[in-house]
Amino acid sequence: MKKARMMYGASDADADLLYSMRFFVPDPVLWWQKGGKTNAVFSQLEIDRARKTARVDRVWSFEEFLPKGTKDRSAEALAATVARSRKLKKIEVPRHFPISLVRALEKAGAEVKVAKAGFFPERELKSEEEIAYIQQAQELAQAGMRRAWQVLRESEPGAAVDGNGGPRVLQWGGADLTSQRLRGEIDAEIIRQGGLPAGTIVACADQACDPHERGSGPLFADSAIILDIFPRVQATGYFGDLTRTVVRGKASDELHRLYNTVKEGKAWVMGQVKAGVHGNELHVQLTQRFTDAGWPTEQRDGRWVGFFHGTGHSLGLEIHEAPRFSAGKFKAGQIMTIEPGLYFPGIGGVRIEDLVVITESGVRNLTDLPEVLEL
Repeated sequence: MKKARMMYGASDADADLLYSMRFFVPDPVLWWQKGGKTNAVFSQLEIDRARKTARVDRVWSFEEFLPKGTKDRSAEALAATVARSRKLKKIEVPRHFPISLVRALEKAGAEVKVAKAGFFPERELKSEEEIAYIQQAQELAQAGMRRAWQVLRESEPGAAVDGNGGPRVLQWGGADLTSQRLRGEIDAEIIRQGGLPAGTIVACADQACDPHERGSGPLFADSAIILDIFPRVQATGYFGDLTRTVVRGKASDELHRLYNTVKEGKAWVMGQVKAGVHGNELHVQLTQRFTDAGWPTEQRDGRWVGFFHGTGHSLGLEIHEAPRFSAGKFKAGQIMTIEPGLYFPGIGGVRIEDLVVITESGVRNLTDLPEVLEL
């Protein structure tokens, strides 16, 4: 007997549901597939909109399975009723499927199996439609980055923090330019253009040495500022991802050397990636190239320095989705970030990131923004 498949959740937060239905809904939906046909049960709040928009073969209302007057109107009761009425005897569910619904399905006589890998492994390879959506998201990221550069170029160094030749705080609009203010300018630009900003990073000086530090407090002249922007398109839910490292003013000789090492490393990786190449082998080689250039990856005083994160990751309806850069051999049609970085407190952090489509012969870069250090 062929397995049926079932999901339960809100597609606003569940990428697999969104992938299947291409329809945003904030309340939980019960979705199942049998014989190649997809079905979904929606609340009355969503049923009319779903009938017009959702990519589902059959849209059902909650009341069609649990009529008015039914005492138990829980999700568990709904799942059990669907299983019995649709004769779903073997059901495959995703790993995050609620355990209470599993128990209800089992009581209804169904055998439930959890999918061993991704529920939709085909999400790994992007269609041309999906690539177009991701390209739109990347353009949003670039718009946010250009706004950041504009604000930084308009800023001017103020007084030293310690009043005695220390770091100088950037001034913009008559006040200190902080990570929070610059992030607000980036995010506002993305929203104006139809995007949803998510966790934008504006990290300066030693804060930039912690790769996922969002950044807070004043931004300094002559210091590395990592700008990592990964917005989502409101209409489709697809993400982009872009990182640049800049200095408002003049970078030190050491920071120049650090930056150029990362830039050259990224260019080398971009020239190596293509279908059939193993990502982990490239990652190991890149780490060694950085070590050979004088930037080893190691622990100093209990803190990692060097290149201590992955070379990249895939994205789509999630900002991080399978496969990771080092997971195996690349396949044509995968989307991958390429984002090497080096982090040394006292000098600063540098990360440069583009977003590419992997092809049989190389990559197609979805990023069209220069790499500039000094603004």
